[in-house]
Order: sequence, then C-alpha cells, then structure tokens
Amino acid sequence: MERQTLHLFNSLTRREEEFSPKVPGKAGVYVCGATVQGKAHIGHMRSAVAFDIMRRWLEKSGYEVNFIRNVTDIDDKILKKAKEAGEEWWALAYGFERSFEKDYSLLNVLPPSYEPRATGQIPEMVELVEILLERGFAYAVPRPQTGGADVYFDTGKWKGYGALTRQGEGALEDLEEDGKGKKSPRDFALWKAPKPSEPASASWDAPFGKGRPGWHLECSAMSHRFLGDDFDIHGGGLDLRFPHHENEMAQSLAAGWPTAHYWLHSAWVTQKGEKMSKSLGNGLGVEEVCKKFSPWALRFALGSVHYRSMLEWGDEAGMEAKEVERRIFRFKEEAEDFLGREIRQAEAESLPKGALPEKFVSAMDSDLNVGPALAALFDSLRFLNSSMRSAAGRDETERGILSAFAMLSVLGLSPADPAWKRTEPEGGLSPLVEELIEEREKARRERDFAKADAIREVLKRAGVALEDGKGGTVWRRMDNGGTN
Repeated sequence: MERQTLHLFNSLTRREEEFSPKVPGKAGVYVCGATVQGKAHIGHMRSAVAFDIMRRWLEKSGYEVNFIRNVTDIDDKILKKAKEAGEEWWALAYGFERSFEKDYSLLNVLPPSYEPRATGQIPEMVELVEILLERGFAYAVPRPQTGGADVYFDTGKWKGYGALTRQGEGALEDLEEDGKGKKSPRDFALWKAPKPSEPASASWDAPFGKGRPGWHLECSAMSHRFLGDDFDIHGGGLDLRFPHHENEMAQSLAAGWPTAHYWLHSAWVTQKGEKMSKSLGNGLGVEEVCKKFSPWALRFALGSVHYRSMLEWGDEAGMEAKEVERRIFRFKEEAEDFLGREIRQAEAESLPKGALPEKFVSAMDSDLNVGPALAALFDSLRFLNSSMRSAAGRDETERGILSAFAMLSVLGLSPADPAWKRTEPEGGLSPLVEELIEEREKARRERDFAKADAIREVLKRAGVALEDGKGGTVWRRMDNGGTN
C-alpha cells in the first residue's frame, strides 16, 4: 500500500513511524554539524546532503522548518592542532568553519535557519550543568592547580542510560578517557577544567569552576535554546549514536528537558570497505573530488543511496553520476527548446506535493527512500523525452516537465537552480566536449582508433583531459591548459 503521509525510521524505537510534529504545520530539526578541526571530507557532506533532502521534502510536504545545525568550535583536537600550527585556536576553528561553509554551498546544501557556535552559547551550557548538579545527576571534581573543575555526568544515577543504543554499560573502547576522580568509566565530562598547557582564552568562568564545555553538553544546550525542550527531529551521522547522542539524551532528560521525538542517523561513506574519516587518513576532500567530478555529480552520488545505507565511494560511482548529469542537463536544454523559454527554479519550488508522481511521493514518504524516487523520476524523463519529440499532448507535457524539475529540486539537483549555474563545469564548453566524447565513443565502437585518438588529442590541446573507466568517459579541465 502506498504511503499518504511521511514516515521516518526512528533510531530510538527502531521502527518507521508516522511523522506527527509537536506543532501542526511546523517541524523543529536539530542536526549535529561540524567539529571544525580540519577541512570537510565527503563523509561529512554525505550527512549534510541526506538531511538537506529531508528538509527539502518536509518543506515540499507543507511544513515550516526551523533547521538548526551547530558548529563545535572548541574541543581538545582544535586546541592541539592550533598549538602545533602556532595559531590561535579560534582563528584555526573559524578558518575551517568557512571552509565547511564553502563546501556546503558548493553542493547546494541549504543554509540552516540558524547555526550556533559552541563558544557563543557558554551561558546556556553553564546553566545546564548547574541544573544537573542541583538535581544530583552530576558531580564536580575541583582542580586547584588551575582554579577550575571537571564536572561529570553520573550515569549510575540515571537509570535510563542506554535507551537510544541499547548498550547498557556501553562499549568501553568508545567511552572517553578516564579522568582522575571519575566514579565510573561510563561517566562523561560536562565541563573540563583548563590544562596548564592550554591558552587562557580557551576557558570560561563558572560557579563550579573555570573551564570549558564538554562535547556532549553543547548540543543539549543549543537544541533547548533554539527549539525548546520538546522538539521534533534530531539528526546526525551513525557514528554519533554512541556515545554522543546517548550522552546528550541522558543529560537532557536528567535536566527535565523532554528531547527529540524522532532520532535519525545517516550511514557512512566507505572506501574499500572502510569508514571514511580523518583519523583513518582516508578522508577525500570535497575540493579534491571536484577536480575530477562536478559538484552536481558529487551531490548526486552522495544523495542517490538511501540515507541509512552505507555508500561505497569510488571513481565508478563518480562516473555513473557524471552520466546522469549529462542526461539531466541535456533534458533541461530540450525542455526549454520545447517550451520556448527558460525554466525558472521558482516554478519547480512552487509546485505542490500533490502535483508530483504518486510513486515519487510514496517513495519519499517511506523514510525518504530515494532509490524508488529516482526510478520514478527517470520514468518521467523517458516519457517526457518521447512526448517532446512527438509534440503530442502539449499541456500534459509541460506539466510533466515542471513536475520533473520539482522532483529534482527536492533532491537539490534541479538544473534550473542558480546554484548549479555557478558550478556547472565549464559553462558553455560542456555541450561541445560531450559531443566530441560521443563522437569518439562512436569511433571506438567502429574500431576507428585513429579518429578516436585524434579527438582525444584535440581535447587535450584545448585543456581537457579524458579518463576512461567502467562507467564511461569523464572529462575535466587541466590545471595548466594542455601541458599536464
């Protein structure tokens, strides 16, 4: 039976549930953002794209979305890297924050309603620690040598600990390093006393002792500050379920703050079967990937697999996305020729959910199932390509074209979106290169290798490099004309 309302897989209950927001017609969403200790890799962007698609579908479904995404701009790794680089920690963090913003924009991830920084919400975090101390769910360990204090959450006092991940005492290897004075290895830092090696600017005064916030504390304080103590959706990467989200849920509930109704987690990007991460040294940067594949193709690849499924990255995935890009932008050209005008992004965005194909709507309402949604989109494109050539049923074809652009817009991939006009590779050069690539492919099929080689050489002299793979041929601009 096809879905009529949005259902989401709730990590807390481990089942799909009908989305029923706290306030009818509105959706409050909190997504864990970047810890700005370095540049983004495509694993970070996979999560950003997944929740961007969710947000776009909520808006298409008629909800007014308040979308909060935080920035962690103070933590142990930021301080360590800044010291190694001989740089102020706040300058290093801000530089990487700007780098993340650039990559979000490059991949057409909508800006959040608000993006609070950890360092901007210290009073709210201090207040939360005071509440937990007063309620007996936290304890302070003074550090007289620095005039500060470590404050820990007492997991033994909170009987609901482990509700999100069912880990009970948890996997000890995932817990924080033990600290002197902790009652249990499971207890986690709410507040960290300053270390003698750290700059004075990295700590703040508090009634319980000078220090800085623990990582988990900030998200509870910020979601409460901007969404209230009872909001709709909390999202983040799968790796945040434990210990981060488990600890976040525990401290919020212990403070008397009802937390998110739906917890959503996006799966990792893997490379050769391993999770992509900075710590493993296999994180592919967005800029690095976009030297080979366009931002549109990268976004398509990251968003074309269901958000709860692992995505294996490799050149073949990029080449397949590149072929889809070629088809989509060619469809745009043919559609505009058929209509005799340019298609505006506002037309796609204004089309209501009810005007989209039922199979697309049903798939997106089934926990944002992009696989069947894309199948519905490609079915529409095949029909429209045929109907544009036959010129039969013009009104129906025009409605279908706008519907196709609306579906692409939900996925953040509409070729009418000004975001892609900024980043579409090589602008007007693209159709010429694609035409020559097709001519070269025809020559290769006919075993006219001399002609195929000549086309490659012409493109090389024009500064275009070709790369052949299982998924077809992709091209890129060479950095130094035709000399490299």
